[in-house]
Amino acid sequence: MPLMLSYLYDALLEAGASEETARRAAEEAAQWDQRFAGLEHKMTALDGRVSLLQWMVGTNLVMTLGVLWKLLK
Repeated sequence: MPLMLSYLYDALLEAGASEETARRAAEEAAQWDQRFAGLEHKMTALDGRVSLLQWMVGTNLVMTLGVLWKLLK
């Protein structure tokens, strides 16, 4: 049986949905939840890469300005 959200399933049953419809809706909602969790993980990894890139660009800029300062001084 696929993963499903039990609270949603119970709420749909109490609201009057059939058992099959409630099960399918809870499973579909769980699939979307898994997709968003995967997306959140990828965004966290991307954030780390962007931070590293910012440090690399900043260091390069400082070193380039230092070389230009020495050349023009």
